[in-house]
Amino acid sequence: MSRSSGSHDRKRLRDLGIHIGRYHPGRFNAITDVPGVLVGHSTLIRGEGPLVTGKGPIRTGVTAILPNGADIYNERIVGGGFVLNGAGELAGLTQVVEWGLLETPIMLTNSLSVGTCSEAIVKYMTDQHPEIGTTEDVVLPLVGECDDSWLSDIVGRHVRYEHVLEAVKSAKSGPVAEGNVGGGTGMITCDFKAGIGTASRKLPQAQGGYTVGVLVMSNFGNMRDLRVDGLPFGEAISSRFEAIRKRGDENYGSIIAVIATDAPLLQHQITRLCKRVGLGIGRVGSYAAHGSGEIILGFSTANKVPRKSQKMVYRMKILLDRRMDPLYVASIEATEEAIMNALCMAEPMTGKDGNTAPALPLGELKAFHEKWRKLRYG
Repeated sequence: MSRSSGSHDRKRLRDLGIHIGRYHPGRFNAITDVPGVLVGHSTLIRGEGPLVTGKGPIRTGVTAILPNGADIYNERIVGGGFVLNGAGELAGLTQVVEWGLLETPIMLTNSLSVGTCSEAIVKYMTDQHPEIGTTEDVVLPLVGECDDSWLSDIVGRHVRYEHVLEAVKSAKSGPVAEGNVGGGTGMITCDFKAGIGTASRKLPQAQGGYTVGVLVMSNFGNMRDLRVDGLPFGEAISSRFEAIRKRGDENYGSIIAVIATDAPLLQHQITRLCKRVGLGIGRVGSYAAHGSGEIILGFSTANKVPRKSQKMVYRMKILLDRRMDPLYVASIEATEEAIMNALCMAEPMTGKDGNTAPALPLGELKAFHEKWRKLRYG
């Protein structure tokens, strides 16, 4: 098991003194600041050296998001989504777009383990709810993917049922592990090691007091395009890292982003919020390249839609559309910071065939940002 030879002293972006945007984060600065949202991981890191398909090296895993605690099946919540560029997959999104409801956990993993995660969640849910597929409709699990084949034996499909179950059963509130964990274990962003990242924003009471949380599995971009708080950090340091990855100039990879809020939103409002997540991704350096998938899933925990009811009508609280602007700003800020937290918390990693993803140099980032702030503000 190896995370490479660099320093393990990693810090989140805010701990470097770099604060994105105008709004303050929630208590944990994570998607779990939205009440009821739980996150868990299962991380697989084994083997070194040349690729032996089916044996390794392995740098992969699974991340689980439980949007409504343990009973999303019986108490569904309102959801939506947006595909900025579709060179990727989020299985189950079609039904969310059609019905405007979430009824399963959300799983994040590598591109070739989507089927395994779907099968595992079906088994997990049918064990809990044997009426599924018999007296009730079937379920279509939500599984998002990114390609971790630069570092991992992706064809070996090492994610198993027990790993999916571990991620689900370990899901909890509070601080969220970031970087080389879960589905983000083998992911790279702008040529640096990245993976799972999260952040949140808490609106002032005058604007509703709502919380917005974002979690990303980040795996996109080129170093020269990396921007931090609007500053061209990637361009400034790219000459020192030219020999690290030799994959040409194509923008490889993708990003799956999940946005949660306790604001009472309808499906069309959540979809509009997801579109603003795309703006946050762009702020870090994505241009939604031909070979990259930028897929966003969103949900609100404010209204629980019961699966069974004797009533004819279900009443919901709904935020007025003209009150959405602060949520849009918060979603962009939280997305940008979530991606940066994935980069800042990830440790350097060497994977299959000696392929290496360096860690973002935090000392240089801090000094670069401080220099530009002095030039900007004096």
